[in-house]
Amino acid sequence: MQVIQQPDRSSWAALVQRPTASFQQLEKPVRKVMAAVKLRGDSAVKRYTREFDGVILRKLEVTEKEINQAVKGLDVELKASIQLAAANIRRFHQAQHQAGENIETMPGVRCWRKAVGIEKVGLYIPGGSAPLFSTLLMLAIPATIAGCRDIILCTPPQKDGTVHPAILFAAFVAGVKRIFKVGGVQAIAAMAYGTQSIPQVYKIFGPGNQYVTIAKQLAQQEGVAIDMPAGPSEVCVLADDTAEPAFIAADLLSQAEHGPDSQVFFVTTSKTLVPKVQQALQEQIALLPRKALAELSLSNSRAIVLSDMKDAMEMVNAYAPEHLILCCAEAEALAEQVVNAGSVFIGNYSPESVGDYASGTNHTLPTNGFARAYSGVSVDSFVKKITFQQLSKEGLLGIGKAVMTMAEAEGLSGHARAVSVRILH
Repeated sequence: MQVIQQPDRSSWAALVQRPTASFQQLEKPVRKVMAAVKLRGDSAVKRYTREFDGVILRKLEVTEKEINQAVKGLDVELKASIQLAAANIRRFHQAQHQAGENIETMPGVRCWRKAVGIEKVGLYIPGGSAPLFSTLLMLAIPATIAGCRDIILCTPPQKDGTVHPAILFAAFVAGVKRIFKVGGVQAIAAMAYGTQSIPQVYKIFGPGNQYVTIAKQLAQQEGVAIDMPAGPSEVCVLADDTAEPAFIAADLLSQAEHGPDSQVFFVTTSKTLVPKVQQALQEQIALLPRKALAELSLSNSRAIVLSDMKDAMEMVNAYAPEHLILCCAEAEALAEQVVNAGSVFIGNYSPESVGDYASGTNHTLPTNGFARAYSGVSVDSFVKKITFQQLSKEGLLGIGKAVMTMAEAEGLSGHARAVSVRILH
């Protein structure tokens, strides 16, 4: 990691920048794939699956037989772990499903709001170097709680043309039945436009690499909603002298192993902690099967030493991390000062890994600084909130004059007449 001591405030904006390629560099190849899928449907999807994944597919959809085999054949302990995680995720998200209040804003004027599940949603679950079956739980469970009618899942095939059995089992537990062996930009395009096999959806969810992120943004420009412009995973650890170096190193590596474009960000008020963490990193990274990926990620990462906790918290909020871990003496009090973060982990015994898998909170979170304006996925992400109003004649008489006056002042006489014709009737 690059170590920066007491950086001047003028350099902060540059320090919190992520190591990502520019939109312009990646947009052209992404547009090419999306245009081909829009024009040729399944044939283009199969072509790009062969080209990018090295897999030749005859059928894109996973069969019921394949799902049943995964359910029966998956390791018993892993199945139990997935079921435990699913139960916690369901419990946490179920509490978000609240009935709207019916408000009488004035006599005879009733207003209320109703949450309605988005009818058709698409879930993208990355495969690549690791099958993210946990992400499927994080997306599919709130989708089912929200009442989405059609839930479509796209995930890259393995080299043998199958979907990883843990993903299929997670889909079974979450209640997802339509699963397609498609990944990358072609998956986003297929869900955005629809193909002969893959239905078109109204909103697309799920993380991915920078190509997938751009594909989602381009789909959004054509009227398909997305959850957020989520990209490579990232973590920020804020620590003081009370922190345990081995814990910090483990947390940093848990994100670094995602891939070379992931970033870890370490902020501390302790001058002596950084070398201890660096030593722990060297000891622990040697034990990782994904050591090479973690080393590449660490080369893009920073450790920043600041003079006091006030500056450290300002730096953390400026960075706006996807995951924020507070390893400090006053962690709970500091948590109250967080204004920009996707998910916060408080104290030395709250590793980010528990949120990734099983605590119950959602791990599909805003990255690349988008936590300044975006929230993580929740049940709200899968619903539209429709407002209703109902007026009695007395209610219209009470509010009508104000409405007509405002409408005439804006030069919209037709609006005023829609009220007056009823009052005079």
